[in-house]
Amino acid sequence: MLSVYEGFFSGGARILHSDVVLGLHEGGQHHSVLSLHGEVLREATRQPMEADACYRSLTAAGVGVTSLGRTFGLPGASAVDPVLFSGPELAATARAMAGADVILSLKEQPLGLLNQGGLPRRPVIVCLHRSDPENQGAALCELKAAIADGTVVACVCCAESTRAAYEAAGIPPELLHVIPNGVDLLRFRPDAGRRALLRSVLGIPDSAPVVVFAARYDTMKNVPLFLRAARAWLRREPRGHVLMCGAGMTEAQPALRADIEAAFGDDTARLTPRLHALGVRRDMETVYAAADVVALTSSWGEAAPLCLIEGMMCGAVPVATDVGDSAAIVAGHGFVTPPDPDAIARAWSDAVAARPALAPVLAHSRERFSRTRMIASYAALIDRVHAEGVRSPLPEPPLPEPL
Repeated sequence: MLSVYEGFFSGGARILHSDVVLGLHEGGQHHSVLSLHGEVLREATRQPMEADACYRSLTAAGVGVTSLGRTFGLPGASAVDPVLFSGPELAATARAMAGADVILSLKEQPLGLLNQGGLPRRPVIVCLHRSDPENQGAALCELKAAIADGTVVACVCCAESTRAAYEAAGIPPELLHVIPNGVDLLRFRPDAGRRALLRSVLGIPDSAPVVVFAARYDTMKNVPLFLRAARAWLRREPRGHVLMCGAGMTEAQPALRADIEAAFGDDTARLTPRLHALGVRRDMETVYAAADVVALTSSWGEAAPLCLIEGMMCGAVPVATDVGDSAAIVAGHGFVTPPDPDAIARAWSDAVAARPALAPVLAHSRERFSRTRMIASYAALIDRVHAEGVRSPLPEPPLPEPL
């Protein structure tokens, strides 16, 4: 198996896919990863591949990871056409593909590479993690071209909203397979020790209500809406604290500082000492365990947000806007809100109050969000694609007509 990534940078899709690769590798499949980019600047954060937590966990488990060495967004870096690939890049891709029976593409962006002529013919499964194909630029066209060519033989949709959106965009429904996201239930669980430790480090009292917002600094996450809700909530909850983590969620990020000042106004000095910008964390199980509420304020694009699932499994009550499958995930476990800061703030308070009563409900639903269930479903689909490929291998591309 070969997985192709656009790059290693902080985000739920990369975390989820890397965990799938690890699980399949642990189950006996041989996996490797090819990344188009070796380093990126995204969400105002420089992210080298070798420093990424997913890269480190994959390589530590014996999964081989290579890169075409491209860079994106870095100061002084020469511009690289995202759809043009050099001879050495194509040769490296061909070598990586040659040893694979099936290829997984992490979202549709890497298909710009896999659609290049002259590469080995291998069945490709595209793993889709959003609900807005129309906002993926040329990637949707690359997906349709790969399907028409017979290269893409299946698409994994992490949510029903993803399946519906891509079917509406013209992807044949028989290719769309829904495999809901799952998480490691041994890692993501309520933990009083972790809860006490992080609260102590941050100077948060044991009894203080805490809301966590785990998201990269991106327009789709609607950070300004979250901050306006945080202001309203901190005003009504004088003991409350708010945690923000993810790429770009640091006080060193000028855009985030400007958003905070705009949202908090004359309350900035009084309330922001209880607003903690933690940046990228590698201990999210600890962050969620320390929280009472896990919040999502996204406006579009989400499918099955990993933060909601991870937070719930650690005992935090989810409060989300109605985007993607969020409402279905939250149903019976938390609260769905309109995109209104005062309504969101009230829901956070309601969630804190309801947390003791919801704890048994969250505990009872753990198997539904199991990593084991998710990986078994991926393995079954890959085995089926491989068996069908052995019976009827992909035809080589036709030779050009003579002039």
